[in-house]
Amino acid sequence: MNGGGGDPDPAAIELARQTLARLPCPSIALGRSQAGPLGEAFDAIMADDSELDDALESIGRSPQACSGLAQLLRHSASLGVHDALVAESLVYSTLQSGPEFGAWLATREPRERPVESGPPVLVRRDGRRLYLTLNRPARRNAFSAEMRDALIEALMVAVADADVEVVLRGRGSAFCSGGDLDEFGTLPDPSTAHLIRATRNAGRVIAGIAARVHAEVHGACVGAGVELPAFAGHVVAQRDAFFQLPEIDLGLVPGAGGTASLPRRIGRQRTAWMALTRRRVDAETALAWGLVDAIRA
Repeated sequence: MNGGGGDPDPAAIELARQTLARLPCPSIALGRSQAGPLGEAFDAIMADDSELDDALESIGRSPQACSGLAQLLRHSASLGVHDALVAESLVYSTLQSGPEFGAWLATREPRERPVESGPPVLVRRDGRRLYLTLNRPARRNAFSAEMRDALIEALMVAVADADVEVVLRGRGSAFCSGGDLDEFGTLPDPSTAHLIRATRNAGRVIAGIAARVHAEVHGACVGAGVELPAFAGHVVAQRDAFFQLPEIDLGLVPGAGGTASLPRRIGRQRTAWMALTRRRVDAETALAWGLVDAIRA
């Protein structure tokens, strides 16, 4: 890509950039300094061999999900939140009918659903403040369909009244450990699943009133537990909080809005890094990246 004087050839760089944007698979650079003028064109940048090994393990185990993730993040970069959520749901639904999710689902043994001891979301109004607390502590606030619907219903109070500010919390040891795995694959077909996500999406509601939503997170913030608060206008984390995107292990991409919310906070490459490596991000790193806005002791 060098011209006659050793300088990068702009035409060659642009061609390489276009090629990277059209690859059907993730493009990964090892070290930002090594990526040179194409740094921002890669889907993800790994700092060292161990990170690269984790990403390659994901790609080897779930190539379809990883390809879907890379293409989705590229496509959504120029979209608004609504359109990005639609795109995410379509990719997620497609992967639900694929062999990688099917293989993961086949490893799951049916088990009896526990009886819930209370409402999935606790709702308390104090003047202008509306406190919403995820309330499945025995399941580390696993995000179930019932919790999703209850959260959306409560958020509608703030949608209807522009003076209301929302405080979103989680009860117990974790803010939210991600989607309720016992519900994965229980809908009749991917088309129905997409229709539900298109009409009942908590992330879309939070995004619409983001300036008035304050999320307070702690412990495990996994899957939906990081994707949803990332839509909020202000996120405060306790020092024990950690953040993780594990969906590739299931043959899926983030499905609670993460491909729309996280890139707007930390960028496309760091979102891809989280999904491909499946590594935990601690509170200090989350603050440095902009995934959270403050840390509370």
